[in-house]
Amino acid sequence: MGRIDDLANRYVDEWAALNPIGATAVGIGGHDDRLDDLSPEGFAAQAELTRRTLAELDSIEPESETERVGQEAMQERLGLELARYDAGEVTSELNVIASALHSVRMVFDLMPTEGEPAVANIVARLSQVPRALEQYRRTLLTAADAGHISSQAQIVEVAKQCDIWTDPDGDDFYHGLARRASADGALRRDLERVAQAATEATAAFGDFLRNELAPRGREKQAVGRERYELASQYFLGAKVDLDETYAWGFEELARIEAEMRAVADKIVPGGTVDEAVAALDADPARTIASKEAFRDWMQQLADAAIAGLNGTHFDIPEPVRRIECCLAPTSDGSIYYTGPSEDFTRPGRMWWAVPQGITSFSTWREVTTVYHEGVPGHHLQIAQTVVRADLLNRWRRLLCWTSGHGEGWALYAERLMDDLGYLADPGDKLGMLDGQAFRAARVVFDIGVHLELPVPRDNPFGFYPGQTWNPQMGWEFMRAHCRLPDENLRFEVNRYLGWPGQAPAYKIGERIWLQAREEAKRRKGADFDLKAFHRDALNLGSLGLDPLRRALARL
Repeated sequence: MGRIDDLANRYVDEWAALNPIGATAVGIGGHDDRLDDLSPEGFAAQAELTRRTLAELDSIEPESETERVGQEAMQERLGLELARYDAGEVTSELNVIASALHSVRMVFDLMPTEGEPAVANIVARLSQVPRALEQYRRTLLTAADAGHISSQAQIVEVAKQCDIWTDPDGDDFYHGLARRASADGALRRDLERVAQAATEATAAFGDFLRNELAPRGREKQAVGRERYELASQYFLGAKVDLDETYAWGFEELARIEAEMRAVADKIVPGGTVDEAVAALDADPARTIASKEAFRDWMQQLADAAIAGLNGTHFDIPEPVRRIECCLAPTSDGSIYYTGPSEDFTRPGRMWWAVPQGITSFSTWREVTTVYHEGVPGHHLQIAQTVVRADLLNRWRRLLCWTSGHGEGWALYAERLMDDLGYLADPGDKLGMLDGQAFRAARVVFDIGVHLELPVPRDNPFGFYPGQTWNPQMGWEFMRAHCRLPDENLRFEVNRYLGWPGQAPAYKIGERIWLQAREEAKRRKGADFDLKAFHRDALNLGSLGLDPLRRALARL
């Protein structure tokens, strides 16, 4: 390890001390009894660490190609994190999926609930929820005073989430956590007491959002080009031509939907995509009647993928061959992955937050989701990075995450599984294409709505030609091109409106991954080997996509 790796490793220790929630999320031990300082001063301390680390990083000459890649990756990530903080984006961030409020709630999903030391950590951390939310309240108000605030509509939606999390007839999250934890006597009484305090603090925070912050929120949900450019670069780790990408989104969506029609004909000869979907949904062999049975189905499919791919298309390290499929303790409607702890005592996990009211599940829609979240998607990518201590410093293994790289790879992995023959069933193939169309539609929606662009007059769908995008048009567009239940789609649309630039990172990231593969084929010629390309690319860790392409070009 050279000076850059030493700096990166030291940064992880300092970062974890300031970010106990993040430390738990990435599996760094020793911080599970604390929450972050969510005050303006706490955010400023994190920014100062970033600023100081960048200055030192810029003064060091890399001693090897590995360190050069690490330096470029760290400069890109920390530089954009600091740019977002200086622009007021970090302290004002509040949307239905990403905020300090969500981090506080979700960190408890990752904490063990068995044994007195584990429950004592939960009690200690839960006791700090009221203080943390009061600090965060002050941060949001300070940011609002400086002109940085989410849209009114987004703030109200987050307030509704607080209502659900604290509703005895809803998720009742903190009381539910207390019921799941194994504790007796004084520890049980302490647990119930702090769970009640956390519940009351969360309900009060919802009231604050609705009554105090929302009236100050922006009326317009679109963020405009300047803010969007920074968000897009942050989530992709790459600069792209937004106008060209917007036009490509229409073309890509039209291409995928043409392929969907061809596959639908194999399911219902002469039928439409909607008729094929109806036939698949009506097939008892493709329907599971309970969320617990659906979780078990996901687990079996994830395990089978690992067994089938290991030693053939990938060499999967032994600790990575374990994944857990879990039902999330909330009903937010999202599916997500959490990585393993640094020592793999906590495995990588695929989570599904089942929306309220959903009671039956179609497998044809979710085969590709399992590959996306599991292997060869997020689990392979993230867990393999964690295990490669022989190649990567601690920052690269644990903290370097870029949506465009990670989500782009996971979407690339879905397509790869089709190429490898795992989606030979027309229903499963239609499910993959339906997901691809969904991600392509988000490119159009996100860029179009947030930049308030005109809809192309010659767009292939005849959709509002020449009119300027607005959120209602975006909702209509997504409903026309997606087959999600309205409950799920409403959450998705709210997510895009409040988190600009993130949703397109999936499809744009996949596009850049495919371009990088084609560039490697041209460089290597007859020596190109797909398995070696995947191995070499994943061994670099989760870089921004511009640093990834530069690193691959030097291999």
